[in-house]
Amino acid sequence: MTDTFAIVGAGQVAVQAAETLRKLGHSGPIVMVGDEPSSPYQRPPLSKKYLSGELPAERLALKPATFFETHQIDLRLGVRATGLDLAAHQLELSDGQSVVYSKLLLATGSTPRRLTVPGHHLQGIHYLRTRADVEAIRKEMGTARHVVIIGAGYIGLEVAATCRTLGLSVDVLEMSDRVMNRVVAPEISAFYTEEHQRAGVRIHTRTLLSGFAATPDQPDRVAQVLTLDGPQFPADLVVVGVGVVPEVDLALSAGLTCENGIAVDEQTRTSDPDVHAAGDCANHPSLRYGRRVRLESVDNAFEQAKIAAENMLGGRAIHDRVPWFWSDQYDLKLLITGLNFDYDRALLRGIMNERSFSCCYLRGTELLAMDCVNRAKDYMAAKKLIAERAHFDLDRLADPTVPLADAVVR
Repeated sequence: MTDTFAIVGAGQVAVQAAETLRKLGHSGPIVMVGDEPSSPYQRPPLSKKYLSGELPAERLALKPATFFETHQIDLRLGVRATGLDLAAHQLELSDGQSVVYSKLLLATGSTPRRLTVPGHHLQGIHYLRTRADVEAIRKEMGTARHVVIIGAGYIGLEVAATCRTLGLSVDVLEMSDRVMNRVVAPEISAFYTEEHQRAGVRIHTRTLLSGFAATPDQPDRVAQVLTLDGPQFPADLVVVGVGVVPEVDLALSAGLTCENGIAVDEQTRTSDPDVHAAGDCANHPSLRYGRRVRLESVDNAFEQAKIAAENMLGGRAIHDRVPWFWSDQYDLKLLITGLNFDYDRALLRGIMNERSFSCCYLRGTELLAMDCVNRAKDYMAAKKLIAERAHFDLDRLADPTVPLADAVVR
């Protein structure tokens, strides 16, 4: 009997894994289950070019429509996986059908963290995760005058930049003391705050949300954002970006080990050897950084998917890659490589006012991570040097005229 491989999810991980399975010679059935009605598409452009209308829907597609037929992938859209029986190797689906699998890949991704403050149910309050979310936001942007964004992480600031570029009035509310506080150094936060303020975005840090309010003439629609300190912000449209949570319900109900995601080993296996997990939903060991991490990154999804596919076919591949991330805001491209856990020094390389610089995160003289703003050469060199655990002459590292590789202590 030919092995059937099932994939729950229809995003970057799922498509890459299916393609890799075929490239590596798997000729048996591949069943891919996705709960959205749309054919698999890219998510990064959603908060940027797709939201602005610059990128048409057809260019979001991860693969041409013919890909799934050509690769004989049984793509089932608009269908949810509702149950998983590990002993029987059986996946239950919302349409009443079931799939008996030999190997299963969970690529369930993540979902936006939801607010529960008073008024959270009002119309005009949106989250941004899917193509449908963006289309709902775009529909209201045409008549909106005041946009309030809750959260100053990547998504919040990307949406702020897009809305401001389109001429909308934008306020960003952030509960911490600086933007992107979980991922970048204070110097980078300050730089991006100034850039947004220069563009006309009003950023309010240390601001705690208390609820949303409507008006008597439109009692079902948001009109104000309320804060604990008293200020009220007019809002025709609210976009909430306060992080995501891994989608683990299916895995938990089946008894798989989960902790901040579905726990996997360095070969993407879960606590059941016939079930793998990859992407946003997976919590995996980082050999480079000596800790478990869960990464929300297209690059991580792409690489883990390839490792999962190889190992589902009996391989022993190890996932050990320095991750990278990016964010586009206005004409600034922020490229981040590595993880800045436990750094003890943030060294600037270049001049911020020139809008082309890097922030090097070091432990002693070892480079752990780097944020590169409009400085792609540093980013490309840093990826390799971080993986090699390179140590640097700090004076030479701080000199932007010295190529990164030439600042390494040999």
